[in-house]
Amino acid sequence: MITFDFKSGNIPILVSMPHNGVKIPKQIQATMTDSALKLTDTDWFLDRLYQFTQELGCYVIEPHYSRYLIDLNRPQDNANLYPGQDTTELCPTTQFDLDPIYLEGQEPNDTEIKNRVQNYWAPYHNRLQSTLKTIKSEYGIAVLFEAHSIKSYVARFFDGKLPDFNFGNLDGQTCSKQLTRKLEDWKPDGYSKVINGRFKGGYITRAYASPERDIHAIQLELSQATYMDEQSLSYSSTKALKVQKSLQQMFDIFKQFVSHS
Repeated sequence: MITFDFKSGNIPILVSMPHNGVKIPKQIQATMTDSALKLTDTDWFLDRLYQFTQELGCYVIEPHYSRYLIDLNRPQDNANLYPGQDTTELCPTTQFDLDPIYLEGQEPNDTEIKNRVQNYWAPYHNRLQSTLKTIKSEYGIAVLFEAHSIKSYVARFFDGKLPDFNFGNLDGQTCSKQLTRKLEDWKPDGYSKVINGRFKGGYITRAYASPERDIHAIQLELSQATYMDEQSLSYSSTKALKVQKSLQQMFDIFKQFVSHS
């Protein structure tokens, strides 16, 4: 069973989009609520938004299946990455608005969760690990870019409106000080930006970073207001073309970093 798409590259940058998938197996669809089947909390259209990264020569990995099935950006033990704050689980049971994902009594049990880890979580992570190892071996350096997006207003997770660009590197722990400074100095034209605000980087960013070995990881939680209509969940080509200019500038920073390190 193929659970993700992978495209090889020719520069030492790996782009991961763990919440871009929209598939749900039919037998699991039957256990879910009507509202959950809309997959509202998907990181919509990131494959389209970041299409240019393949032209740059980046390695790219993206799942076929929805975060509602299993969240690839959570640890296998389901530990809370933000102690004291509300987060969703490895196999989420509620949507961001706290509506249930499953019909009453149909939530996945421990056996089902283990099956999902084996069939969906593990293959994605195995490819992440092997690709980073290959990139590091070939180029001597690797940058893992975790591409995410989220609605600009989600009361469950943050107050008010989210900034446009939300970078996370676990308070500077998952990438070099040099790369952090470059991102701090960069000012995306017309957009707000924060580093290590509400989002500090999820499991993938934390698990695979090793700056001391020149494996650097950074997550971007991009506000969906920058590239789509949040109410209709539709892609806005006009908005997307504008924000892509800033995203391309950001990748120029990554390219300069790996070429001069």
